[in-house]
Amino acid sequence: MAENDEAGLPYRSGASPADHIAAAHPEMVAEQNDAALLTLEKRFNALAAELATIQRANYESGPRSFNRDVEHLREEVGCEALTRPVEAILAHLYPIEQAIMQMPACTIAGLGVKGRHAAYVMSQYWEAPIDRIDWDARAVRLLIEAVCDVARTPLPFRDIRDDE
Repeated sequence: MAENDEAGLPYRSGASPADHIAAAHPEMVAEQNDAALLTLEKRFNALAAELATIQRANYESGPRSFNRDVEHLREEVGCEALTRPVEAILAHLYPIEQAIMQMPACTIAGLGVKGRHAAYVMSQYWEAPIDRIDWDARAVRLLIEAVCDVARTPLPFRDIRDDE
């Protein structure tokens, strides 16, 4: 393989200028490859925030009646009405989550996206203090926390250890 005198890069016949840039600056290529993953995370975060807002509103939905029949009717009608927006958001989240899981991470930032998503999916591992969860859950939780620490990306929720 000859050397390109201008850039000091290996020269292959048929190599494009983009190939030469990729060889000289692999970190730029990695960042570009993770650009899609970072975009997916933004979309995921927006939908997850919207879902949390709806769920919080559903939980805090007005005063309760002392009449059991009225309360039963309210739950029947309200439950279906409250479920529709949640299901719509979940339907939009599903392909985004699938893409996040399938897309490889090329940088620490991309790895952070995957770590935060894993934390969201496995959020039950943060419902109790770490010394009160089983060994497998502890291993997964500590791995996710380590990935997020290295990526300098906060977990998508507050760690229960902060409350103790």
